[in-house]
Amino acid sequence: MLNPIVLIPARLGSTRLPGKPLADIHGEPMIVHVWRRAREAEIGPVYVATDAESIAAAVTRAGGQVIMTGRHHQSGSDRIFEAIGRIDPGASHDVVLNLQGDLPTIEPPVIRLALVPLEDPGVDIATLATPIRRAAEHSDPNIVKMIGSEIGQRRFRALYFTRAAAPSGDGPLYHHIGLYAYRRQALERFVALPPSKLELREKLEQLRALEAGMRIDVMEVDTLPLGVDNPHELERARQILGTT
Repeated sequence: MLNPIVLIPARLGSTRLPGKPLADIHGEPMIVHVWRRAREAEIGPVYVATDAESIAAAVTRAGGQVIMTGRHHQSGSDRIFEAIGRIDPGASHDVVLNLQGDLPTIEPPVIRLALVPLEDPGVDIATLATPIRRAAEHSDPNIVKMIGSEIGQRRFRALYFTRAAAPSGDGPLYHHIGLYAYRRQALERFVALPPSKLELREKLEQLRALEAGMRIDVMEVDTLPLGVDNPHELERARQILGTT
């Protein structure tokens, strides 16, 4: 049996949407909406990992748990690695689920699906993808594509991630969803690795794991959670959550 914990890294340093985690969505900060979705998934304790007192205060007011981390972290993975070491130094939690703090519309069942591949002891990291349905997104470099071999019903072994339109030829393209479930040992190994050449070229952190020979499996889901990265997407999130 897996014993997961959910960590939501959050910082205030967004340039396209300043103060993003605290952006108001129907009277509550966006980070609180994400925290609530994670709690509703009911897979384990949920903590927000942040270096900002204002984010910590907002989550605490909503009844959530917060762990303060350093300001030096270059990525969410580095932040959650510090956080899990402080929350659970005895390593009772064997899976760490990294949920981005800008996914306020993510559905709790989708979060739970990320754990399924880790039932296989050969999998180091699990994540999600959904078919791309708009042709214009095939060549959009902001849409990260997952290339994988199908190994089961709606499950893939990841071969590569790219911003290009790939693979070529007939067939679906898959939009990668930036949520990761790490085995505890895999997270420790991952953050100790230096950035890889393909990671730096594509600006995709997960390529570091693949280049190091780590196994990433992917579950296909039906819905694409809205990632909020600019004012337009924030307004869309308000509209979506206003109808739920």
